[in-house]
Order: sequence, then C-alpha cells, then structure tokens
Amino acid sequence: MKKTVVVFGLILGVILCINMFVMVYQMYNNPQFKGNDLLGYTLLVVMFSMIFFGVRDFRNKQLGGVISFGKALSSGLFIALVGCSLYVLVWLFYYYLFVPDFLDVYMKHVLSHTPEAELPVRNEQMNQFRSMYGNPLLVVLLTYLEVLPVGVIVALVSALILRRKVALS
Repeated sequence: MKKTVVVFGLILGVILCINMFVMVYQMYNNPQFKGNDLLGYTLLVVMFSMIFFGVRDFRNKQLGGVISFGKALSSGLFIALVGCSLYVLVWLFYYYLFVPDFLDVYMKHVLSHTPEAELPVRNEQMNQFRSMYGNPLLVVLLTYLEVLPVGVIVALVSALILRRKVALS
C-alpha cells in the first residue's frame, strides 16, 4: 500500500500545486479574473479523482481485486493526506519566499468582486483572515482546510464504490 499511496499522493499533490500556481498567477496578472466556487470545487473533485485511481490500483494490483471498505478508505485517506501535505508544504515556501504580498493581492481581488452592500462585512472577514495568516500554524491549518475536506469526501465515495468482497473472474 505504501508505494501506491506515495505515487498517487505525489501525483495528486503536483496537480494541486499546478492549480495553485495558476490561480495565484491569475490573481496577480488578471484583475478581471473572478473565480467560480462551483467550478473550483468541481475541479478539486476531478483533481482528487487520483484517490479513486490509487485505491483501484491498490485493490487490483496488490490485493487480487478484493478490498474491504475500511482498507479502501484508509488507503484513500492516506493518498489525500500525502497530496494535501505536498500542497501545504509547497504553499508555505511559495507564500513566504515568493508571494509575501499575496494577502494584499487576494484581499484586493476579493473586495473588488464584492457587491457594495456586502463590502463592510466582507472587509471585516478579510481583516480577520489577515490576522489569522499572521500565525504560521494557522497558515498550515487553513491551507489544509482548503483541500483536505474534498479529499476526505472523495476517499469515502471511492471506498464505497471500490469495495469488493470477492474477486471478479
């Protein structure tokens, strides 16, 4: 299981990091860029499909086509954890070394796409977010919270779909 978790987790992590670089680039270089939450989460689910393929690979190549729900879930969760950990690690280096002004750009971006009536509330939220980003431990936690919940859901769904008590002939 270790090899499958590492391979598929690293592939997932690289895909997540590429997406991160594209999104940050868009914010810095395209002021009209407006993210879409539905599209963003859909893309995350597609990226996290590596969990499904990793669990299926583990089941078919190492377990003879049989896997319990628990083993499928645990391997999926480990793949998600490896991928998300790579994402968090890369973000920490990227943020602190290359885009230390990211919060200024992000806040300007968010506030420029906020309707006038919601501006005071959104401005307060952004200021709270900035204060949380002052603590590196919270940066790690917030970065995990961006992606890990989607990974947990995809791991759960993958385990439900891929569990198999007997091998198919």
